[in-house]
Amino acid sequence: MKKILIVEDDTSISEELKNLLENSGYNGVILKGFENSYEEIKRENPDLILLDINIPKLNGEMLLQKIRKESNVPIIMVTSKNTETDEVLSMSYGADDYITKPYNPTILLLRINAIFKRIENKNDILTYNDLIVDPKKGIIKSDKEELILTKNEMIIFTFLLANRGNIVTRDDLMTDLWNNDSYINDNALNVNISRLRTKLTDFGYEDAIETRKGQGYILKWFWKD
Repeated sequence: MKKILIVEDDTSISEELKNLLENSGYNGVILKGFENSYEEIKRENPDLILLDINIPKLNGEMLLQKIRKESNVPIIMVTSKNTETDEVLSMSYGADDYITKPYNPTILLLRINAIFKRIENKNDILTYNDLIVDPKKGIIKSDKEELILTKNEMIIFTFLLANRGNIVTRDDLMTDLWNNDSYINDNALNVNISRLRTKLTDFGYEDAIETRKGQGYILKWFWKD
């Protein structure tokens, strides 16, 4: 049974979410305290996190950033704010999805199911030059280093990898992201591509993703000296 951790300071909402999840076949667990929320999350080792942006002590976006430094666990941000800025920030920090309160229970469950389905379906190990790309674990690694990619970064990279040597339009990328239940806007796409470029540069592949003005992007295939 998949464990879903609920990080929400409103007890009525957290209990409601727990009941919804358990009635849908998940193990819903509520984070009880926020003094050491990060350590508690690590101890629970959930399969997915529902993370409210406005939690005490360490706010949700800061906690998201901290988690992403060590883990690729799927995270859905939950907030009462319906602003594009919050959504872009959450997605750029590595959230897998974003939903606003009051949420539609059916839509929330569909998004949770879609994330788990995506993880189960992406088991193949890929390669890019001398790098190993593991979509299931959400990592790229060399002999000496390993970096975590967010869900959206991995979707973008594997799509570029599948079309390496060919130009991929922004519409192509947006469509692939939407097909993987990642509902991001144009600004969030820019942020994800920028972060992906930075991570590839860390491996020595600077300018691996080339922008073709007015056309899209192309993933270059080359070997380091």
